[in-house]
Amino acid sequence: MNFKYQICNNCIMDTSDPEIIFDEKGVCNHCNTFYSVTSKEWFPNDMGKVKLNDIVGRIKSQMKNKKYDCILGLSGGVDSSYLALILKEYDLRTLVVHVDAGWNQEVAVSNVQSVVDHCGFDLYTHVVDWEDMKNLQIAYLKSGISNQDVPQDHIYFSTLFRMAIKYDIKIFISGGNFATEAILPRSWHGNAMDAYNLKDIYKKYGTGKLKKYETIGFFNYHFLFRLRGMRQYRPLNYLPYDRNVAISELEKIGWRNYGRKHGESFFTKFFQNYFLPKKFGYDKRRAHYSSMIVSGQITRNKALELIQEPLYDEQELVNDCDYFCNKLGISKFEFEAFLNLPNAKYSDFKNWDSMLKYVDFARESYYFISQIFKFK
Repeated sequence: MNFKYQICNNCIMDTSDPEIIFDEKGVCNHCNTFYSVTSKEWFPNDMGKVKLNDIVGRIKSQMKNKKYDCILGLSGGVDSSYLALILKEYDLRTLVVHVDAGWNQEVAVSNVQSVVDHCGFDLYTHVVDWEDMKNLQIAYLKSGISNQDVPQDHIYFSTLFRMAIKYDIKIFISGGNFATEAILPRSWHGNAMDAYNLKDIYKKYGTGKLKKYETIGFFNYHFLFRLRGMRQYRPLNYLPYDRNVAISELEKIGWRNYGRKHGESFFTKFFQNYFLPKKFGYDKRRAHYSSMIVSGQITRNKALELIQEPLYDEQELVNDCDYFCNKLGISKFEFEAFLNLPNAKYSDFKNWDSMLKYVDFARESYYFISQIFKFK
């Protein structure tokens, strides 16, 4: 095979992303997109504070007659936990939603409680039916696709959506941010919100019916969300967000650091630090550290140093693999067989990508009509 390894001269993304493109200076498309597009929507400065103050003012005005100003999904991780502290500072009445998909680390549960107690927010915890989750995750293992986190990610947003409708909440607050997540190769994942994709994978590889697992459909996600006047905001993109500073602030309220990004979920920890590198050669630390490089939090040399650290301690891996298999009710032999299956892609299964053109058309039509009425 004529495969030539290459690594970006600016970040540490490399040809483990099969769709990566390098310019004449050896800089990858991820960096170039950040500097030319993403950075224009990122305001870690005084302008960001002004914009965030304006956003908060509009939220409070819009929701003044409601019980809650906004809804926040809280995993117990750094980003969402620190964001909760920000919402408290702005005195936003927040409904916090935590989804327990059966893989919570003890520290995650403790962190959620510490944050909620400190902020004084109402908390709703949705416990996913374990048989549904287990069957769905085994189906995903059999499918051979890279994004094994879809069953957790999908039910996370589906639950937020249902709770927002129940309490007539229009504002979704997300911990997503450019400082630590600006770079994420599209080839490494699929659309976690795509219920068509999820159902097709389960139809092909699942056992029995999903009894209580509730998906969010195409119409609800792409149309009803907007028709109900719902909006999503990412406040961390309007602040000088530094993950180490965030951890320091959180530890003051009893929050505990678990050491890894997304380490609050045992499944995500094992999937990202063993399954992905072993089966696909994807080390998600590359994307995380590269995001931190372009956002100015670490140097490229420091990232190259960090990426050399082992993903797992040898004994920890043995213990985690045992726990993972026992939890899902599969043998190590079965798990190894899943690892050796042919790799598949999101696009190998039914999906809603072909329908997105109608979403774009509807949005353009809505904008055109709204401008006409605005002019009149």
